[in-house]
Amino acid sequence: MNHPMRALLGACAVAALTAPAMAETLTIATVNNGDMIRMQRLADEFTAANPDITLNWVTLEENILRERVTTDIATRGGQYDVLTIGNYEVPIWAKQQWLVPMTDMPQGYDVDDLLPAVRQALSVDDTLYAAPFYGESAIVMYRTDLAQAAGVTISESPTWTEIKAAAEAMTDKSKEQYGICLRGKPGWGENMAFLSAMSNSYGARWFDMDWKPQFDSPEWNETVTDYLAMLTNYGPPGASSNGFNENLSLFQQGKCGIWIDASVAASFVTDPENSTVAEHVGFAQFPNKDGVDNHGNWLWSWNLAIPASSKSQDAAKKFIAWATSKDYTQLVAEREGWRAAPPGTRTSLYENSEYQAAAPFAGITLAAMNAANTAKASVQDVPYTGGQFVAIPEFQGIGTAVGQQFAAALAGQGDASSALAAAQSNVTREMTRAGYIK
Repeated sequence: MNHPMRALLGACAVAALTAPAMAETLTIATVNNGDMIRMQRLADEFTAANPDITLNWVTLEENILRERVTTDIATRGGQYDVLTIGNYEVPIWAKQQWLVPMTDMPQGYDVDDLLPAVRQALSVDDTLYAAPFYGESAIVMYRTDLAQAAGVTISESPTWTEIKAAAEAMTDKSKEQYGICLRGKPGWGENMAFLSAMSNSYGARWFDMDWKPQFDSPEWNETVTDYLAMLTNYGPPGASSNGFNENLSLFQQGKCGIWIDASVAASFVTDPENSTVAEHVGFAQFPNKDGVDNHGNWLWSWNLAIPASSKSQDAAKKFIAWATSKDYTQLVAEREGWRAAPPGTRTSLYENSEYQAAAPFAGITLAAMNAANTAKASVQDVPYTGGQFVAIPEFQGIGTAVGQQFAAALAGQGDASSALAAAQSNVTREMTRAGYIK
């Protein structure tokens, strides 16, 4: 055998020996929320135990994340191995066979410990298609010190009349102290998540039983009129650009008297290392309108799922099982305290006395999630399911388009009437085109 041939065979042998030792790379698309940032910080624990897997993080703002992962999975692009998606997408995408079933989870994962409402929202035909990382409803978070100083009280189950009066009393714009902070950034999962929940609490609905949009109803007019008035009179400047993260920052800086948003924020606003008002935060249920017995509770979870186009499905499932396990919850508690444990996914967390002691918001979060009725979010009859969203594929497009109309009105480019008229026209056209309206 000549020298070049021996060299070639030797090189092939070395490659064959080293190939199995090469790490498999998982590309994980996730949202830039605090709990996901924490997961990235703690992921060294996973890679230390799994040296054959490396993690490539793609961390995006919420609207951009949704756009990119939707495009990738619909085209079977295969860009990602793990997706961070909501309980809106999971059943729709599972029915399209775009997601890998989360069966055969590692021993000890304990699927039965998942909160029933969350597990059901992530299942199709009793098969789980995503693992919940954290779950949430929507609650009121408010400054107890400012409320006391202003001489107002926010009850455990407030009305919007109560909220508006408290917001007015706590506003002092000369001190950059704003009575209320609410989502204004356009997006079906940004301002429309909040406004859909608020509209439910006012007795409104997206569609009647014939799928005709209802933005020309008195209930929607009251919802949007009050929303615009509260943020214009008592909200921070530039509210039309503020989503979850922006309002979180404002509240932590002491600039919001009241913030009504996802219950997952409770652990961040009470974190003394990052919140200047951690010792002065009270909690209450999502408001309802006087005379309407519906607090508009939403039910949401951020979940980890595997696209069918992934070439690393076994490794992806191993990572997801780690990140959504009881052991991960214990790791967070050991590193950052029980208050920081990912909420709203496991029954065992709410039976844990250490968590109950560390998280004053635990009880109200669980109550809000249990009260959410995604089968009938409005007091009126509806042909759809979903709390702060409508569980149809078209909602991403129409929800964002309507959100843009309301954000424009908030920015001074129109009023409630013009925004609602545009929403009614646009959604009627799209629903007719999609075949819902005959």
